[in-house]
Parts: sequence; structure tokens; C-alpha cells
Amino acid sequence: MVEFSKALTARETAIPGVVLYDLPVHGDNRGWFKENWQREKMLALGLPDFGPVQNNISFNEKAGTTRGIHAEPWDKYISVATGRIFGAWVDLREGPSFGTVFTAELDPSQAIFIPRGVGNAFQTLEDNTAYTYLVNDHWSADAQGQYTFLNLADETAAIEWPIPLEQAELSDKDKAHPRLADVVPMKPRRILVLGADGQLGKALRKTYDGDASVEFAGRAEFDLADPASYERNWKNYSAIINAAAYTAVDAAETPEGRRIAWEINVSAVARLARVAAQNRLTLVHVSSDYVFDGTVQTHTEDEPFSPLGVYGQTKAAGDAVVSVVPQHYIVRTSWVIGEGSNFVRTMASLAERGISPSVVNDQIGRLSFTEDIAAGIAHLLASGAPYGTYNLSNTGEPASWAEIAASVYELTGKPRGAVSGVSTEEYFRDKDAAPRPLNSALDLGRIEAAGFVSKDADDALCAYLKTTSSWGRVD
Repeated sequence: MVEFSKALTARETAIPGVVLYDLPVHGDNRGWFKENWQREKMLALGLPDFGPVQNNISFNEKAGTTRGIHAEPWDKYISVATGRIFGAWVDLREGPSFGTVFTAELDPSQAIFIPRGVGNAFQTLEDNTAYTYLVNDHWSADAQGQYTFLNLADETAAIEWPIPLEQAELSDKDKAHPRLADVVPMKPRRILVLGADGQLGKALRKTYDGDASVEFAGRAEFDLADPASYERNWKNYSAIINAAAYTAVDAAETPEGRRIAWEINVSAVARLARVAAQNRLTLVHVSSDYVFDGTVQTHTEDEPFSPLGVYGQTKAAGDAVVSVVPQHYIVRTSWVIGEGSNFVRTMASLAERGISPSVVNDQIGRLSFTEDIAAGIAHLLASGAPYGTYNLSNTGEPASWAEIAASVYELTGKPRGAVSGVSTEEYFRDKDAAPRPLNSALDLGRIEAAGFVSKDADDALCAYLKTTSSWGRVD
């Protein structure tokens, strides 16, 4: 008998991500009614917003009909329409929970959410039983080729079928599926890193070194300006990290540079945003302090955009595009230092050659070392932090470019006094240069509240100089 008027509740199971739900069923002398799936209420209970696109119904005429353990490349939300079933679920995903089993009897007052890669099987306990399931991808013959199967009689899973398999109705295909020892686990969805050959991309390679679930693509593998690059099976991915950008701040002020900046920083980002929204992927996008005019001493994530030049305008436009993707992280950085040509390497090279430079002393901010940016991005994705915008730089007291240059000289054994200060206006006088924000320090409270704290900028600078052996251009 169906139990009426239960409260809507969720119960975790032994398999990570598999959740059993009790559904309120309202009955009288005419029959019963239930809300089988109500998005708002289910989200409040913690059900992922899995985006179903197809609804299937399986009708089974006889008790004992048994359908084999199939792990599919999509998520499923399953409930009984009429009758009763015995359900058996086995985790067939790559990872520590591989082989974990959960079983339960389900009637119309229950439902269960099954993530991608968890094998599910059903045995009907009554004649004329029907169950229904929502899935978040369309069935196709190609998709069926990505299934992972387990034999119903596997001794390791040791499922206690209410109706013994030798008395049950099952297909020849299900009888022939492999035992657990011979099952190739379903691999997780991958993270795609774009711009993998740039400064941040190289740091992300090191951060994710050895992680087979992360795929790296430089321009040769994924050209942001080529529409053909976006044609791939996005169902195999969970997230995109966009570490690519046009960052030639001064060149962006030229007619050709302006066109390229808008193409890479806005048009390409819009394509990525469309892909992410359509396929429910998480989009990680790297932003810049240049979206602000620098009139505020410290910038929070929700400060209105006020870019001064073309580069900043394109980065602000890209941020606005990404902000409408349901699952997004905008990671805003400043004064990026990594593997390749950058300010610190230039100053170290000048120090080594005994040159005394004049460096801007009225632009204030903090360095952002790429290894810390990469670690912060990995933390946001792994921790499931709330989606949105996060400032991310190294910590410590903000300093001017001239003060940082002097620290580089000191750390390389040269006198700080070899560096002289000059105003931005004086430095760029008679030069074709983009306007710069004078204050670039970012408020780091939000990302620290999410559990990530970067290294102190001075400590990171010292470590960077100790581990960097060449000051020339590194391509």
C-alpha cells in the first residue's frame, strides 16, 4: 500500500550523489495525486539542478521482470507510476566508491536521483508496474555506446534479488554482461583548460599535474576565434576554465588590436558562455582590475564597471556575458606574474645588467602569482563554493610598481636606491599607451570566506625569484 501524506524528504545513501526521496502522495476514494518532480522544492532539498530534457516510461507486464545494471552517461531521476519495484544501484564510476551497492523497494511515494556513472537495475514486484525517469541528455545510439554494464548476478555486488534471477524475466544481453572485476569504470567528466600555453595555463598544468580528468588546450587545439573549435561532445565535460585572453593593453588601443581584443575577450567568451549554459557546465573566467578606473582605493567584487581603455572595456564586457551563465566563477586578478615575460623578470634582468630604471610610483596594487591564481581556481571548483565573482591576488600591503621593482633589486643583491620613481603621467608622456587605473588593490574577503587564502605577495616574490633562473623572455 502506498503511504499517503508523507513529508517531502531526502535521504543520502551509501553511494555518493545517490539520494532517495519520500514524496507526498495525496489520496482519496478516487485514487491519488502527487507532484512527481517539482524543481523549486527539490532544489531546496539539495537535488542538483540537473536540467532534464527527456522523460521516459518503462511498463512491465509481469512481476519478476528484471532490467540489468546499466550505468549511463547522464543523470536520472526515477520514480514509480504504478506498482512496486526493487531497485539495485552499483557505483561504476572511477574512484574510491567504485563497487558500492545500494538497494531499496520503491512505490509511487518514493523517487531516487542517480548520477551519471551509477549503474541501476530494476525488478518488478507486481504485475503491470510502470516507472518513469527524467534524464538530462537525449538518448542516441552513440550515447548507448558509452554505457558501462555489470552482470546482475555479480558475486561481489551480491545483490539479494527478491525474485531469484533464474526465475526472473531478463534479456540475454543482461545475462552476458561482465563481472565487477572486468568492468572498466566510467571516467569522470573532464575539465577543459583553454589558453593552456599562457602564463596561467602553464600554472594550471602544474596544479592539475597527473589528473587525467583535466584536459589542456592551447590555440593549436582550441582556437577561440574559430567556430569549429566549439563543435565537440560537451556532455563529456563538467567545466571550462578560460585562461585565454588578449592582454596587450597598449596594442588594444590600435584599430587592429581593438578588433582582436573584442574578438577574443568578448565574442569568444560569448560562445563559451552559450556552450556552458546549454550544457550546464561550470565556466571559470579570468577577469582583471582593468575593469575599474582605479579611483577607489580597494575594489570589491560588486563595484560597478568603469574601465578606462579598450582592454578594460572588453574585459568588463566579457564579465557581463559570463555573469548570466547559471554556473560561473569570475576570478578577478591584478598584476599577473608567472612563467614567461613579465614585470618581475624584466626588473631582475635590469638589475643583473646594472641598469637603474625609472618605474611608475603612483599605481598601487598587489601582485598575483599564477600558481596562486591556479590554486584558487582549483579550490573554487573542488569546494563547490557559491557561484559568482571572486577577487584573487596575493595578500599583504598594496605597493607601487616602483616599490616592487626596488624589492626585486634588493632580493637579487642590488641596492633598492637603484630604482627611481616617476608618475604615470610623466612615464607615458609622448607615448602611445592605454590609460591605467591608479589603484588596483582587490578586496579578498569573499574568496577567503570561501576557504582560500593566497600567499603573502612579498613571500611569493621571494620564492619566485629563488626558483627562476633566467630573466630573459621565455616563450
